[in-house]
Amino acid sequence: MTATPDAPSSAGGDVGSDDGEVDFVGVDDESPANKCPAILVVPGTGDLLQVGRRVTDPATLAQLARHTSISDDEVAIWIPANLKQGLLDALTGAYDQGNTGPGEPTFEQLLATVERSVVHLEARDTYDPADPAFVKWRQDDDTSYPWDAWIDLVGGAVARGVHFRRLRIVSEPVSDYIRWEHAISYGNLKAGEELRWLPRHLAYDLPQPVADFFMYDQRLIAYNFTAGDGTDTGRMEYVADPRKILPIVGMFEILWERAIPHVDYTPS
Repeated sequence: MTATPDAPSSAGGDVGSDDGEVDFVGVDDESPANKCPAILVVPGTGDLLQVGRRVTDPATLAQLARHTSISDDEVAIWIPANLKQGLLDALTGAYDQGNTGPGEPTFEQLLATVERSVVHLEARDTYDPADPAFVKWRQDDDTSYPWDAWIDLVGGAVARGVHFRRLRIVSEPVSDYIRWEHAISYGNLKAGEELRWLPRHLAYDLPQPVADFFMYDQRLIAYNFTAGDGTDTGRMEYVADPRKILPIVGMFEILWERAIPHVDYTPS
């Protein structure tokens, strides 16, 4: 979840310091991505910035309207009770000035917080075509791949009880890249993943996402976006709103039930 300060301050000027920096004060410890809600302070002015979930529930908005008005350029933001101390610290200056926030969470950090399940959906027919291992496979059918770090990381999560499922939606006849992925999937299996394949002609009538994603404990979805040639753009979008997660949970399960277990799937 991200936000760009663009609302007017009480003094009528733009929110922000001269150098464009803000001080990080605190974040909701219970946030799945450890990103928001968050409290920040603008150095110099002392203005507070809050990042949080926008209130959209009609009943709640009706209650707010009894006490205050919300202008067209304003929104009501939900802040959890456990950030009260952060607000107090921001108001009193009892925080580390110049402090920075956690930034973008890594896969390793997110996986470490998982208690029950991870699902990963891949829906493209080509990813990084310049991957040296893929290039070498095309040259001499070499299926070696540096799986050790992945096996240690995911295998450790599986060993503590995390159910890790990967679903690949593919076109048939499959691309060279998918054929290569299938050939090196021994690493996914060794890490403890449950892997299935779903040809598109078996899923044309089912709802499907337009972006790949990881879903952690059915509490957080991390969408990742690729360029037209399949290379990773580095852009991620995180969704923690249960109303937006629930439909994806159901969609994945429907796709998963129709998919073919790895042991039974031969790329055509």
